[in-house]
Amino acid sequence: MKMKAKLVFWIGLAVLAAIVIYHLNWDLVRALEFSTVWEYREVMVWALGMSLMIAFIATAIGLVVGTLLAIVSQSSLPILRWIVVIYVEIFRNTPILVMLIWVHFALPILTGFTTTAFQSGLIAMGLQSSAYFSEIVRAGIGAVPRGQWEAALALGLPLRPRWTEIVLPQALRIIIPPLANLAISLFKATSILSILSISELMTVSTRISNFTFKPIEVLTVAACMYCIVGYLMSRGTLRLERHLREGER
Repeated sequence: MKMKAKLVFWIGLAVLAAIVIYHLNWDLVRALEFSTVWEYREVMVWALGMSLMIAFIATAIGLVVGTLLAIVSQSSLPILRWIVVIYVEIFRNTPILVMLIWVHFALPILTGFTTTAFQSGLIAMGLQSSAYFSEIVRAGIGAVPRGQWEAALALGLPLRPRWTEIVLPQALRIIIPPLANLAISLFKATSILSILSISELMTVSTRISNFTFKPIEVLTVAACMYCIVGYLMSRGTLRLERHLREGER
């Protein structure tokens, strides 16, 4: 069955590629000038670094805040659990574009606290990522065998070591794949920050394409850069998973 499924997949992919190749405007393809993009390679690489930095900071904020929220959600106090539920539902179900605009334009009016476009982007992405990370970590905590909790209680471990030395390390090993997938999604979501003209890859690529009148070439290269980095991140995740599994043996 697996061989048949693979065969059907590759046949379908070949047919799709043949259709695309047949319908391509080859005159336009031959007229493309990717040498123009090469002139701006340093700027685009710098912009890619900015996108990676934003994604890394947003991931770090989301993981720390999300882990704290997941721990609080295990509290025996209903009011604390409800606060976490409300936070998660609000920021998980609000589109990131709406959140960006609200944080950058509405929040200063309501609070008098003004933020730069970069800070607004980090705040919005941090709020949303923490809501998603919270649910992922909570699921990981729930997957830790009950016997581990009981053993920690039987040993009389205080609350902090119980979480930091027993529960969270095991939970984080379990949730590495969804955590990595969310980190990759955050990297791709940095493109939405172009709405605030933050100098990440999408913003810089748009500026270059407008200046050179070569949108197809520039945006194609930008898409390839996103794809390559996302692929490398996913492969790195698989290696980390494999390494952790071997370490448990």
